[in-house]
Amino acid sequence: MKLVFCGTPEFAVPTLQALIDAGHEIPLVLTQPDRPAGRKQELQVPAVKQLALSLNLPVLQPERLKTNSDLRALLEQISPDAIIVVAYGRIIPQWMLDLPRYGNINVHGSLLPKYRGAAPIQWAVANGETETGVTTMLLDAGLDTGNTLLSHSLPIGSDTTSPELYPQLSQIGANLLLQTLSGLEQGTITPHPQDNAAATLAPILTREDGRLDLANRTAQETYNRWRGFIPWPGAHALFRGKRFLIHRMHPSTSASTLDPNQLDFSTGELLVGAAQNTVLALDEVQLEGKPRLPGPQFAKDFQLHVAEHLE
Repeated sequence: MKLVFCGTPEFAVPTLQALIDAGHEIPLVLTQPDRPAGRKQELQVPAVKQLALSLNLPVLQPERLKTNSDLRALLEQISPDAIIVVAYGRIIPQWMLDLPRYGNINVHGSLLPKYRGAAPIQWAVANGETETGVTTMLLDAGLDTGNTLLSHSLPIGSDTTSPELYPQLSQIGANLLLQTLSGLEQGTITPHPQDNAAATLAPILTREDGRLDLANRTAQETYNRWRGFIPWPGAHALFRGKRFLIHRMHPSTSASTLDPNQLDFSTGELLVGAAQNTVLALDEVQLEGKPRLPGPQFAKDFQLHVAEHLE
């Protein structure tokens, strides 16, 4: 097929590579503009752009789509069979949705209708799901509400983190899209409406999502959120008025006499109380402006007081 590809981060790279390897024609790649990132605010080139340039594919990085008459004219001239959208990070306007005969096909990192939105992989892990997957769907004007095409599931281990799932799901998505395109071309795939009543949302993450709420969440719930939200927004609280980061943790089997947020080092582990009489072991932590330390070393170096609390 003749395809226009829209994608930005590393998650989209295997799909673009798979399309090229399968012999599809890609006369244009759309990706987000280069943006400054990190402390030094150095320009970061999207992973999709890096691959596209290495494959000598034409790349555009428009700031806007809806009112971009030049882009519209170019896409109408190309007249693609389908527009492929994988973690592009832009709302696709109606004129683009209407353009190709096979529509705009999205590779989404969840088993729709669960986890519609910008961060499906992170929220699935954070909510303690034991299964996730990838769905191909036809984009419409809603937020991941279009008819689904194919899906493939993947179990989530009890200690699996979202960064560990990303490469697995991105490769599944690449293979699933090839199957989807083949099925659409052969007429063997029937689009299915989503059950909106079963939908859940996976909104874009904020710094506040990483804040510990041990008064209301158990140790397991807190651990699940940490697994979902690393590396950002991670898990953080305040200790002695300073930002306190937890880089590694696990639910402890210790019998709890700790109040939520109460710290303890009497067992040789750095522990903190959570909701419903559960306990978290803080394996690696970091106080603002200080190096990362194993939890027990932190307790010794900072001379943890009896019954000190996180805030």
